[in-house]
This record gives sequence, C-alpha cells and structure tokens, in this order.
Amino acid sequence: MSADISKIQDDTETAMTKALNHLETELVKIRAGKANPNMLDGIVADYYGNPTAINQIANISVLDARTISVQPWEKNMLQPIERAITMANIGINPQNDGNVIRLFLPPLTEERRKELVKRCNHEGEHAKVAIRNIRRDSIEAIKKLQKEGLSEDLCKDAEQEIQDTTNKFIGYVEKHLLLKEKEIMAV
Repeated sequence: MSADISKIQDDTETAMTKALNHLETELVKIRAGKANPNMLDGIVADYYGNPTAINQIANISVLDARTISVQPWEKNMLQPIERAITMANIGINPQNDGNVIRLFLPPLTEERRKELVKRCNHEGEHAKVAIRNIRRDSIEAIKKLQKEGLSEDLCKDAEQEIQDTTNKFIGYVEKHLLLKEKEIMAV
C-alpha cells in the first residue's frame, strides 16, 4: 500500500512540474520590451492548406533588442506569414520588404506594461488552478486507498505531504510571476 502512496506522490510532483513548465512557456510568449523569437511560438500560417507553425516554414532571428526577422524558406509564404502575425494580435505590425518580414517592437508604455503584468497574473492563476486540481485528484486517490484499508495515519501523512508539495509549487509560480513582472516593469 505504501508503494501506492509513493506512486501517487510521484505522479503529483510530475503533474505539477508539467503545469509549472507550461506556465514558463506561456510567460516567455509575453514580451517584456526586448525581442525574443519565442514570441511567435503558437502562431500558425496557412502552408499549402495546412496550418503550420511559423518556425517550421521560416527562419526566425533577432536582429537587435527591438527587431525580429522572419525569413520564409519559400518566397510565396511571405503573405500568409504576414497575415498570420497580424491575425495573432501580438501588438506588433509586420513589415514586409519582399524578402523578409521584420517586426519592430515599439517601446512599452506604462499602460501596456500594466496590461502585460495582468496577462502574466492571469497565466499564473491558470497554473495555480491546475496545481490545485492536481492536489485534489491526488487526495481523492489517497482517500480511495484509505477506503480499501490503508491506515488513517498513513493517509493523513500522505495528504500533508501532497499539501506541502502543492505549497512548494504555488511558491514557484509566485516567484516566476514576480520575476516576469520585474522584467516587464523595468524601463
């Protein structure tokens, strides 16, 4: 039975780590004033009738702190990529010169910075909810083991351990949000 508890605790930690990794991925997409090719992750363009990620049909590079260059491998993909970036509504207007699409990041205004911090907090709240749902599922699994004959003391200890793990991961989320907020609010 204690092997079952260990498995539940390991699964809980693994799932919470995945939730934290997802938060990190989402926070990278939120721009903080400097160019980052990951800002275009998740944007898909029409590639011969198939929605395809831009980074699979073009070379994305950072020219300087405020400029991203998108060079399609096929010239006829300039228009679909430009359209996809515009439709993604990331707050940047693409500039097409016939060979390369350049994205010039405007300096962030105070209002825009606050919007981005709100967006970060929203993503952080999603991560916290995911972590709490994982905790709930794990505690339900432990209670099920208790009904199958596991001692109450072992169950209480396991629940406390899962709560400690939850608190640890919520703390990680808070740290990530704090760092991202500092990065965004830095002028």
